[in-house]
Amino acid sequence: MFDLHRLRLLRELKHRGTLAAVASALSYSPSSISQQLSLLESEAGVPLLERVGRGVRLTLQAEVLVAHTEAVLERLEQAEADIASSLSELTGTLRIASFQTAALALVPTALTLLRDAHPGLRIQVTQMEREGALSAVLAHDVDLVIDVEYPGVPSPRLAELEREFLGDDSMHLVHPGVANMTKLQEALRMLAAYPWVMEPDGTAARRWAMTVCRGAGFEPDVRYESADLLLHLRLVEQGHAAALLPDLVWLCRRPTIPLRPVPFGRKTRTLVTAVRRGSSRHPAIQAVRQALVTAVGKHFRDRKSRV
Repeated sequence: MFDLHRLRLLRELKHRGTLAAVASALSYSPSSISQQLSLLESEAGVPLLERVGRGVRLTLQAEVLVAHTEAVLERLEQAEADIASSLSELTGTLRIASFQTAALALVPTALTLLRDAHPGLRIQVTQMEREGALSAVLAHDVDLVIDVEYPGVPSPRLAELEREFLGDDSMHLVHPGVANMTKLQEALRMLAAYPWVMEPDGTAARRWAMTVCRGAGFEPDVRYESADLLLHLRLVEQGHAAALLPDLVWLCRRPTIPLRPVPFGRKTRTLVTAVRRGSSRHPAIQAVRQALVTAVGKHFRDRKSRV
């Protein structure tokens, strides 16, 4: 019989990559983690780790064991959801990871709804860029991720996660200098000579924005890089850059600069929530997802009335 605690440690090593990272996350010493995994190897009767330089990696047999561990943990998530469903009041803590614009535009409204409907439920929120958030939910550092997908740049469909549609967020071409141009394609080409601000290289947002510009026939001069879309907005407002920005950036205020549609292709990014497989039936997860859906609807109704 395998020890579940040791199985969890092996799973943690797969998702976090190093013994030091596992030890830091779980407040153990690396030597203690190593000792527990050695005991697990004795239980399994096969090597589970192999040396690679200064680190270790999982053997094929360890990968098999982690896959079964994931299935066991999924059933435990379901058991936790069933117990919570049997109670008359929602209690406990639920941890959310959200990217910046959703954290600003949607999360405060959702928190208000949850506070009024479920005062015994404690919500923790961490702002986290999407590239790290999915790893965090797999590692049990958070319980729910607010994620975003850009047209033509789908997120990995990890078997360990369950995703649910939250809403569509329209994208806009923004720069004060294109206000009087009548043809969208012409507007984008004219901005080929302008500096651009985009999200960092390697992100889905950056890949999509580069595709839009290259589709219009030019390579953008990306002088400014930041994951902070409020900085993007500020640079555009001051006339320093062109950008492609989503509706969520404007929160509860009127746009301060002219907005133009993206000239071609899909013009929206998709908002989703992601949770570990087996946890979606948990009433706290369901309550948070419903609050976020309501927040999305309120935000875009208010946005439409302001425009």
